[in-house]
Amino acid sequence: METSKLAAMEAGRWPAGNVDGVATTTMLAAAGITGKALTAALEVRLVMRLHKGAYVQSAVWKVLKPWERESAVLTAHVLASHSQGVYSHSSAARLLGLATWACGSTIHLTHGFAPGVSGRGRHVKVHQQSYTADQVTMVRRGPLRVPVTSLAQTVLDCGRLFTLEQSVVVGDSALRKGVDPEVLRGQLECSGIKRGTARARTMLEHLDPRSESAGESRTRVFLVASRLPMPEPQVEIQTRHGLHRVDFAWREFRLVLEFDGWGKYFNYRPTAEAVAQERQREKDLMELGWRFIRIGWQDLNEPVALEARIRGALAAAGARLPMRRTAVFA
Repeated sequence: METSKLAAMEAGRWPAGNVDGVATTTMLAAAGITGKALTAALEVRLVMRLHKGAYVQSAVWKVLKPWERESAVLTAHVLASHSQGVYSHSSAARLLGLATWACGSTIHLTHGFAPGVSGRGRHVKVHQQSYTADQVTMVRRGPLRVPVTSLAQTVLDCGRLFTLEQSVVVGDSALRKGVDPEVLRGQLECSGIKRGTARARTMLEHLDPRSESAGESRTRVFLVASRLPMPEPQVEIQTRHGLHRVDFAWREFRLVLEFDGWGKYFNYRPTAEAVAQERQREKDLMELGWRFIRIGWQDLNEPVALEARIRGALAAAGARLPMRRTAVFA
């Protein structure tokens, strides 16, 4: 079949029942994209295989953001692997709708016994651990209901395995969904799992549901490590145009720290409106003597420079600071 005709057929018949763009062999066959047509589409790279029996259109894949690709790989595994394990760690976090950061595309499956090769693949990491009935729940992904670890168990598993930044992003998100931190502490202390307990305990000490995004969670972890005066999160300030809320503020120094993630301003409002409202908010606060430090993802990847910026702004505002920077950023 000519490539142009093949592309038209693939675009026109891609199953309406796809899940986040991912379609299984069964879905494709029902839509009229049979084995030969699928093979031909793969050969000319109109379609990509994400997992044996699960595919995505190449044009769709190209425009996905990195974290959206990771989610698509997980969806493909859920739809096509027929795994007998429980989705856990960052995979459970994604399936439960929790925020994640830099956890990669690895699919985490946990079995209560030493598993064989079933369900494994190049993106799969298998763990061996027994869960009780209350540590597992069922979630729907497309037409399927699959077992995943509970919110609390997911937070603890991530705390044991991932870096502090990664696990705090997940944990803060779970607290915003209503998980009780005391329940987390109790489950951790009662658990028979010893490996990673110290890491998970440190994570629990850093959790705060007031952080509203992965960027704010990472900012807070950075600030704790910097040993500079801690700002108050989610501060409301009265202005002539009403209350304005900022991510972090040192009230005594009238200094605001804002994490500027793109979605924060543009996911919910038209761009022009979002920019105008943000400018007005900053003007209102500056009229009252507030000053701003604005940071983004790249700043958090350069902690030495970021600490110097914040230290300089605090000093200029009158804060008395330790002479030496923390060794974390030295």
